[in-house]
Amino acid sequence: VQLQASGGGLVQPGGSLRLSCAASGSIYRINTMGWYRQAPGKSRELVAGITAGGNTNYADSVKDRFTISRNNAKNTAYLQMNSLKAEDTAVYYCYADVVNALFSTPRKYWGQGTLVTVSS
Repeated sequence: VQLQASGGGLVQPGGSLRLSCAASGSIYRINTMGWYRQAPGKSRELVAGITAGGNTNYADSVKDRFTISRNNAKNTAYLQMNSLKAEDTAVYYCYADVVNALFSTPRKYWGQGTLVTVSS
């Protein structure tokens, strides 16, 4: 299974970015998809996750600013980031909890990191 992440970059404070994460390969079902992030000198933290049924969870620091969604038919998740702040600067890693085959246990897969820099 491969996760192709895209959408990072440089944005000014208050701006917006949209991250995408597309999964491909040996996929029977994807349970949860989402993003973690890691800022310089800090540990990795969960940003947002979404289940196949559309239930979402967010870190308190991004609630009301970030919105996660997914297209199950395309095995793709999206993270719309609005009102970005300097403290959102980090490498963002998408993940997917994938069931590879019927009766298989879920495995977590990671995309390559996407750098988001919020700076004027």
